[in-house]
Amino acid sequence: MGGDLEYSKIVLRDPFDWTGLEWMQNEQLTFVCHPLARSRPHYIHPCGFPLSEIMVRLPTFSAREYFYDQEGNGTAQQASMFMRPHSDPIVSYYYPKATGQYHYGERHPMKPHRLTLTNTLVIGYGLHKKMDHFFSPRPATQEELEEYHDPDYIDFLRRVRVGSALVKEGQDCYNFGEDCPVFEGLYEFCRQYAGGSLVAARKLAQGTTDIAINWSGGLHHAKKAEASGFCYVNDIVLAILELLRYHPRVLYIDIDIHHGDGVEHAFYHTNRVMTVSFHKYNGDFFPGTGKLDDNGTGLGKYFSLNVPLQDGIDDESYVALFKNVMGPTIQSFQPSSIVLQCGADSLGCDRLGAFNLSINAHGECVRFIKDHNIPLLVLGGGGYTIRNVSRCWTYETSLLLNTEVPEPLPDTPFNHFFAPDHALHPKIVKKVDNLNDSKSLENIRVSILEKLRYLQGAPSVQMQELPPDLAAWMESEERNSELEKERDRDTIMEDVPSSSRPFTLETPRDPHKAKNDYFDDSADQDKEEPSTPAGSSTTGKTNNKGKATRGRGRGRPRGGAGVKRGSTARRGAKTPAKEREKEGSVSGQLSAKEGSESESEEE
Repeated sequence: MGGDLEYSKIVLRDPFDWTGLEWMQNEQLTFVCHPLARSRPHYIHPCGFPLSEIMVRLPTFSAREYFYDQEGNGTAQQASMFMRPHSDPIVSYYYPKATGQYHYGERHPMKPHRLTLTNTLVIGYGLHKKMDHFFSPRPATQEELEEYHDPDYIDFLRRVRVGSALVKEGQDCYNFGEDCPVFEGLYEFCRQYAGGSLVAARKLAQGTTDIAINWSGGLHHAKKAEASGFCYVNDIVLAILELLRYHPRVLYIDIDIHHGDGVEHAFYHTNRVMTVSFHKYNGDFFPGTGKLDDNGTGLGKYFSLNVPLQDGIDDESYVALFKNVMGPTIQSFQPSSIVLQCGADSLGCDRLGAFNLSINAHGECVRFIKDHNIPLLVLGGGGYTIRNVSRCWTYETSLLLNTEVPEPLPDTPFNHFFAPDHALHPKIVKKVDNLNDSKSLENIRVSILEKLRYLQGAPSVQMQELPPDLAAWMESEERNSELEKERDRDTIMEDVPSSSRPFTLETPRDPHKAKNDYFDDSADQDKEEPSTPAGSSTTGKTNNKGKATRGRGRGRPRGGAGVKRGSTARRGAKTPAKEREKEGSVSGQLSAKEGSESESEEE
């Protein structure tokens, strides 16, 4: 093919659109025949080019005699004709195994089985093949749950069993009851859905995924030390705390029909997390919070935004208000990541809901947030008509994957749940009155925009690198601090007489020093004693010159006043005074005996 030629491929988006490729006829190009040219001659351009794909051998500059101006042919062309558009976002899907097998109770509206239906539809449509990662994450540990929740509360969740005496304690102390019953496997259920949200948040924080989905999470009512609204562990707060380790600002958006009071309460005093909740509010609807004037306090003033709505809001009103509120909010707060809670009880015909939204409108809110191209954590939440919940979350999964799915549902073992229509978008919009007039919705929009003006731009956050194991690092720092205090105390007490010290100075023995090796001059116990007057008792045998020899025992201490740091007396040793008295008597007897022996020799 020659060293002066380079091969290039041009892929046509439209086989019948040759706009912008006329310049190829003016160049000295060699075209390689496409394989389809032999079998499908109608795929060939009149000039002889295959329409779907063109292999071109372009002459390099070195193959030309001189560099020349290509005039109009050298101008920049539309890039989309020669390269693919920007790569699709990396999507990770988290499905904790067996979460759909738990059961709150026979008449309880919360049905974890909706998660099984959702994942069955996702796999039935083949959406799992479009995902970059399809995980079954590990359960959260007790230590991870205690990053936000009270340790006593987590310990109670771990120990409580159906029919045990602890059930009464849960009713008295932790708000257990009809809404939050004790059921079999409660603690494992909490660990599993919280573990999915934590792993998803870590993937986002590490930059290994762009969109993370965990439909089992989103339980936004749980408080620090109590259960609430079918929620026991607030996985959203745990995930946001994980994101805050790496991201300066996190935006939380809640489109559940119930106010996200647990998440708002957790971050009510900070400006690093902005919470925005679209919910029903009339003072009596659970949980009874989320007024338009609830804006945060202290440093978090105006960082908690609430959009209270009335019954029967329709698609057009809801989507328009959502975009008019969230667009300026994202622009003002400039979040590093977004957590989106997609509670499906805001759909029409929900067992506990009162809105009149379709699956298309609910999904349009998800698509709007996704199009901002900010790291996104998508969670589940409420939703109590499970056949509609699973359809909604399946459709939103396809939106997050930029994949279109057909209207007929795939064949699954749960076909009877979706009878009689077996469609992805059933008619769930009812003919109910919309109590949200245009004036009230405009007042809400204006009020939210006025609060955003007080932000005065996105808050700055000073970030610093943290070690991987923060808890172990903090414990090590505490131990080092205590050791420093002990060293300072010992240094001060060295100058205090031993009789006045309230304690004995003891330090760990140097492992590199032999037990009988006192080479430190300051602590040497083998120095010669000064000479003593005649007639007095000595601590060792005397020679003819009257000088004292080395004492007995190389490691024996020489009295309380002479105790040095690191040279404490051995266990069971006598006191210095009694020891000196005994040594003196023994040395006196030895001196008398030596004197009598010398006299007998002279005789």
